[in-house]
Amino acid sequence: MEWLAVVERHGYATTAVILLLGSCGLPLPLSVVLLTAGAAAHGGSLNLGIVILCAGLAALTGDTIMYFGGRLTGWWLLAGICRLSMNPETCIFGSANSFYKRGPKTLMFAKFVPGLATVAAPLAGSLNMKLLRFWRLDAVGVFGYATAWTLAGFVFSRFIRDIIAWVQRAGHFTAETLLLVVLLYGAWLLYNWLRDRRFHYIERVRAEELWERMRTATHEKLVVIADVRSHGYYDPGMQRIKNSIRVEPSRLKEELIALREFMAPECEIYLYCSCAREATSVRVAHMLEMENCSTKVIQGGLKAWMKAGGPLEPVPAGDVEHLPQFD
Repeated sequence: MEWLAVVERHGYATTAVILLLGSCGLPLPLSVVLLTAGAAAHGGSLNLGIVILCAGLAALTGDTIMYFGGRLTGWWLLAGICRLSMNPETCIFGSANSFYKRGPKTLMFAKFVPGLATVAAPLAGSLNMKLLRFWRLDAVGVFGYATAWTLAGFVFSRFIRDIIAWVQRAGHFTAETLLLVVLLYGAWLLYNWLRDRRFHYIERVRAEELWERMRTATHEKLVVIADVRSHGYYDPGMQRIKNSIRVEPSRLKEELIALREFMAPECEIYLYCSCAREATSVRVAHMLEMENCSTKVIQGGLKAWMKAGGPLEPVPAGDVEHLPQFD
């Protein structure tokens, strides 16, 4: 029972450090640590109340760090957190939608929901939730989480010790399971790479090249730039490429009706998004190619266009998805 022995010997510090790092986004087994600490408290080596206090304060500190990270960086921090997920865009915006629908009280149960537990604090910061309100709601959530798992470990101490002993005996099996998970993740990355290779024929154009072409164009062909960012417009102050049109990827069949007028041979259609490797733009371009609509993708998307000095304009009010703010 080496793990239990470690917790019994350095219980308060171990619990606090792991809860702090886990709340900062590291994939650590928080519930297992709390269960083990509860079992150690039942054995008399730790004080149950102090364990819960250390765990709750550490988790609240980690969440506060993430809150300020979200407030200062917005979606950038969330993108970093979700980078290793199966679908980064769904990770970010799916969690955001869930958070928006339930409101600030989401913080009170977020720790119990995998995925949401990591993004709830930076989301609250990015939405400018007042700090005192964040602390009040998040404290309820983190102390509730710490209390629930620690008490479970305390009450079921005998079973926890038996489980820990069994896990240690099954160490080789656990290692093989982890190896299998790593291999499956590697297979998923390979699948994504091969899937992207399907779209190698999609023509890309550098933002600088397109902007230069537009400035010196003889207007022989109509240039149409389509914004295909799939997450909608959550920020009322968001910008887009000047004079671009909106194409919603999730309603592409309906959007094609409006795009028909731009499919004439004398038109040049360029797509842009804001995701990694222009994933959404490439996917939409492929779907449009299936409809005999030739398009090109702006390499680097909106960021590259801004860096090239291309003109921007605010997103029209009618395209903004108004979501609740917490300030």
